[in-house]
Amino acid sequence: MAGPALRKADSHASIHEAALQEARELTNVYANLMKNGATDDALETALILLEHWETRTLAHADAEEKGLYKEIADHSPELHDNIVALTRDHDLLRSLATEINSILEEDGATYGALQRFQALILVDEMHNEEEERILPEH
Repeated sequence: MAGPALRKADSHASIHEAALQEARELTNVYANLMKNGATDDALETALILLEHWETRTLAHADAEEKGLYKEIADHSPELHDNIVALTRDHDLLRSLATEINSILEEDGATYGALQRFQALILVDEMHNEEEERILPEH
């Protein structure tokens, strides 16, 4: 069963925005470190940023899939396609995080990792908008 914060649109939106804002800030720090050639500090920041995505956004996604999405699907079968699309977004986020992890392990701090961190933000922004559009109905 989904926790109360996941079922309340305002609380849920706040969870999304807080995690996303932290990710934006850390991504900007990473970008500036890369721009200034501070690759050791950039790598350390990238590892913190990746951990942030894994422990905040992706852990939240897991909780949504195990609770909220199942509840919505059970109570509103007409939203099945929406739930599939939202789950696909989560899969894209997980895939990008896996790619970033591989890049950081193999090559260290790179602009390729930065591009993927920026892609995480974009996918998550679009995902959150769609999820918040659906959530108030439930």
